[in-house]
Amino acid sequence: MKTKLSAALCGIQKHYPGFALGPVDLQIPAGAIVGLVGENGAGKTTALKILCGVNPADGGRVELLGGSPGDPAIRARVGVVFEDAYFYESLTAAQIGRAMGGIFGPRWDGELYDGYLHRFGLEPRKKVKAYSRGMRMKLSLATALAHRPELLVLDEPTAGLDPVVRGEILDLFLDFIQDEGHSIILSSHITGDLEQVADSIAYLHHGQLLFQEDKDRLLEEYGLLRCARADLDKLPAGCAVFTRQGAFGCETLVKGRGAVQAALPGAVCDPATIDDIMRFYSGRDRQ
Repeated sequence: MKTKLSAALCGIQKHYPGFALGPVDLQIPAGAIVGLVGENGAGKTTALKILCGVNPADGGRVELLGGSPGDPAIRARVGVVFEDAYFYESLTAAQIGRAMGGIFGPRWDGELYDGYLHRFGLEPRKKVKAYSRGMRMKLSLATALAHRPELLVLDEPTAGLDPVVRGEILDLFLDFIQDEGHSIILSSHITGDLEQVADSIAYLHHGQLLFQEDKDRLLEEYGLLRCARADLDKLPAGCAVFTRQGAFGCETLVKGRGAVQAALPGAVCDPATIDDIMRFYSGRDRQ
């Protein structure tokens, strides 16, 4: 059965001096959380801004909630939080709520907004300049959610936050997608958060999407193999992604842990984390 999509990037390309994104094909299934990972400068923010219509693409097309990001009615169904986008510091949360009500009109739910402020412990009459980083991110999420979006597009929503606040926000994301018509795509350098909540992981590397895979399958398939270099010749073709040579042998990122363990039953092949996968792919490029 064909998967219902909330949004998709189809052959998207964007060119800047010294950097090119794409072509990128990325899918956001309905009712799912997609984690977007990649090194600094890989193009994650660029891809997210193209998805929600902030920046135009140079090529390809965007499918967004059955329409296009060029349609204001479609954009109104998307909640967006970017790491570098904050409100005027002289405003209070209450003033921001009234301003958002003027922007979104009947879609804005003032009671829901007030409920999020209460849930997050945000004082409505306090000015934004008095908020901590975590409080500002909570305020951004409250405004993104109070017009009842169907898709959340989030750029580093937990960056710089303490573990307690991050846990609150991750719980909020899981609550949001209990509605099967809701979806989230979020970029994050905190890959441990994505391992907790994401359904699939998309890895953007130097402007190219290396893969988008089911998270559980990804973590099951990739492994860190420790063995002598001579043993690597016994592996099936294509299993070894990249090898780091050390003083006491070598460490290899492999794909297909079952096949590796069958070929080298005495070797240690531990599960790889998302961080491990990114680290080894980056190492391969430096060779």
